[in-house]
Amino acid sequence: MLQAIVSDIHSNLEAMKVVLDDLLSKNITDIICLGDIIGYGPNPRECVDLATAFRVWLLGNHEEALMEELRAHGFNPKATGARDWTYRQLDIRDSPHKEENKKRWDFIGEMKQRYEENGVLFVHGSPYEPTREYIYPREATDPEKMGRVFGAFERICFVGHTHMPGVFTEDLKFLTPADTGGLFRIPKDRKVLINVGSVGQPRDFDPRACYLIWDGKAVVWRRLAYDCDKTAQKIFAIKGLDRSLGSRLRTGR
Repeated sequence: MLQAIVSDIHSNLEAMKVVLDDLLSKNITDIICLGDIIGYGPNPRECVDLATAFRVWLLGNHEEALMEELRAHGFNPKATGARDWTYRQLDIRDSPHKEENKKRWDFIGEMKQRYEENGVLFVHGSPYEPTREYIYPREATDPEKMGRVFGAFERICFVGHTHMPGVFTEDLKFLTPADTGGLFRIPKDRKVLINVGSVGQPRDFDPRACYLIWDGKAVVWRRLAYDCDKTAQKIFAIKGLDRSLGSRLRTGR
């Protein structure tokens, strides 16, 4: 049975809709989201509403920051401004969307940090620190860090958070989707950690939305063009969002 694994939508409605349309065309309805539905982008309410149809949704650091003390997360000023603006969009006190926002807060409040099925672990950032630890491609050759990371899951772990798709292997390598031809077959006798990439804010210098299809034996990354200019123009028009959050969408960085 095919599953879709998505992550880091970041309130980008245009990218999210393109991905959901692609899944609909493939009759894939089993969707697991690794977090950060919100943050950075201009449509948090709409993206949360669409995400309620997913089978599994996990807590990302941007959802966590929305609910907890922000300073603990080490957000930079741009992320902090986006967090504050997003909070206002989801406000349940003085908002014309009070009733709908209460349901959205309840949805976010139900998010778990980790999900496991059939020996496969799903988290936002790292099996060691689910919401906050980054695992960058450049760290693939760090035996201390990767030893700790690989020691924290059974066989397969899916993550997001860095917005950089690819595969980390136990022999200290990082394989990009280009290295694997866009498809990676899961070895039976080795652990792997797989980054699914970002739907709404790719940072691998490819502006197309990225997500992953998984059949239990292999993964395939999907890259889809969307109207990033439309999303960028929305961001430019919002005082609480830094303009760079829109311009970066055009270059995928």
